Amino acid sequence: MNTPVIGVLALQGDVREHLIALAAADAVARPVRRPEELAEVDGLVVPGGESTTISKLAVLFGVMEPLRARVRDGMPVYGTCAGMIMIADKILDPRSGQETIGGIDMIVRRNAFGRQNESFEAAVDVKGVAGDPVEGVFIRAPWVESVGAGAEVLAEHEGHIVAVRQGNALATSFHPELTGDHRVHALFVDMVRANGAPESL
Repeated sequence: MNTPVIGVLALQGDVREHLIALAAADAVARPVRRPEELAEVDGLVVPGGESTTISKLAVLFGVMEPLRARVRDGMPVYGTCAGMIMIADKILDPRSGQETIGGIDMIVRRNAFGRQNESFEAAVDVKGVAGDPVEGVFIRAPWVESVGAGAEVLAEHEGHIVAVRQGNALATSFHPELTGDHRVHALFVDMVRANGAPESL
C-alpha cells in the first residue's frame, strides 16, 4: 500500500485542515460521513470540534457502530482534541448520553486545559516524530488522566499526557493540522501504510 486512502470523519470540526495535512503526507484523503464511505478507507482521522456533538451525529448518521467495529478489527484511527475523547475507552464526567468509539485504553478529561479563551500553543516533544518539537495548538483541549498497560504515552505537557498510541490507534490533545507541520499526520500515514502491507513470509 504505497498511497493509503484515509478518511476524515466529516460530521463537525476542522475537517478541511486534516484533508490538506493528509494529502501533504502522501495519502489520498476523503471526507467520511456514512457507513458506505467508511468502508472504502484504510484509516480514519476523527477531528477536533465538540465531542458530544460528534458523538450524537455519528449515531444519527448511522456510522458509530460501523466505526466501532472497524476500530475493533484493527483499522488505524487518529483522534485530535475532541477526536482524542472519541477514541478513548472512558471519559471522566461525560455529558449525558455521550458515547465514544473506543480504541485506546485511557481515561480522558474533557476541557482539561481550560476554556476557549485559555487556548495556547506550546512546543511538544512527540515520541516517533523526528526533528524539532511539534508546535502544539491546544484549544479547549483534553488531557489523559491515565492509560492502561497496552497504551504508550508519546508526549506530555506540564506533567499531563497529551499524546498516546495503542496499536493502530493514535491520539493527541492538540491540533497539528493547524500549524502547517505535517509530521504527526505523516506518522499516522505510516501507521496506515504498515497496517496494509502484506506480512513477510
